[in-house]
Amino acid sequence: MITYKFRLYPTREQEERFTATLNLCRWLYNCALEHRITAYKRAKKSITKFDQIKELSAIKKDFPQFTTTHSRVLEGVIYRLQEAYDGFFRRIKAGEKKAGFPKFQGKKRYNSFNYLGGRGFKIVDNKLRISKIGDVKIRLHREIEGTNLRECTITRKNDNWYACISCFIEPKKTQYTGEKVGVDLGLASLAITSNGEFLESFKYLLKAERRLKFLQRMVSRRVKGSNRRRKAVGMLSKQHEKVANRRNDAINKAVHALLKKYDYIALEDLKIKNMMKNRKLSKRIADSAWGKFITKVQTKAQEMGKEVVLVNPHNTSQLCSECGEIVKKELKVRIHACPYCGYVEDRDVNAAKNILMRALGETPSPKMGQLELQLTEAGSVNRGWMYNSTPDEARNLHR
Repeated sequence: MITYKFRLYPTREQEERFTATLNLCRWLYNCALEHRITAYKRAKKSITKFDQIKELSAIKKDFPQFTTTHSRVLEGVIYRLQEAYDGFFRRIKAGEKKAGFPKFQGKKRYNSFNYLGGRGFKIVDNKLRISKIGDVKIRLHREIEGTNLRECTITRKNDNWYACISCFIEPKKTQYTGEKVGVDLGLASLAITSNGEFLESFKYLLKAERRLKFLQRMVSRRVKGSNRRRKAVGMLSKQHEKVANRRNDAINKAVHALLKKYDYIALEDLKIKNMMKNRKLSKRIADSAWGKFITKVQTKAQEMGKEVVLVNPHNTSQLCSECGEIVKKELKVRIHACPYCGYVEDRDVNAAKNILMRALGETPSPKMGQLELQLTEAGSVNRGWMYNSTPDEARNLHR
């Protein structure tokens, strides 16, 4: 299944209907959540999604407002609440400290509704025909390849409206190259391959930081609840959206370039949440969007029938990819110079080679003889001098 996102250009009347539908869905969501909470507190009874879907017909009779909304949209609200409960119980089972019980939705938190099962919407003459709303102008910037439309989600973001249309498509015939590569994620460069390729880091957040600070100060100076503050918040939100859109576009292009060349990609299984606790690097890590990059590679590789493997990142940058010895170095040291075998390489390229070998189950073979290794371990070579030497000196050490 694939999802297409298109921009909508509703008329003022259609936009009012969109907003009214959102308010009705949010009202139903909060009432359904309160129903479940009350039933469990008073009778220790768990209400299922099927129980609440059966009650929708009676709700329409008691509240005629809901007859202005398609039945599949109302069912989608109940399914959305069920997903919130499923996530809550999954986090409890995983032992997370903050399980996150489903919350009542405020006016600014509920910004989408969806038509399930392929009913209530269709595309006619380059317009999106939506039940109970009408024909809405849509910008079809790309052709929809699937024919069986399964779901349509109408989303409001920064006073703009979008339609996310999901459908099934037949798998494309992929041209396989048989190439394998290891990829190390970095900050100076977005990704570094074991073949020595460097994918440029976009750093869009850092480039827009000056503008974001200006807009944030503007918001802080406005009076809460005023129209001027509302406009300033909208400007700030649109600037963040612009940064996010540029970042997503760069990630898509980088992922496409990788999957076009390689059939087997090895990546590090990074604990990004733990890495974000480093205050000196957290902003750069967030701007690099490693998690989104890894997820996008996995998703696109699955669609194309290619393989992605995640490996343990422990010591991938400290291990020598030639001899297998551990060469300790600080983060500021960007050159890997092995004092044991004389191998000199960029730190990130060396790490990418280790990632690929670890994914393939291979281990680097020592390049020096056993006698020379014993002499080195005995201290005949001054290791402290080797660590402080230049890359050329380290390379020529055992010649």
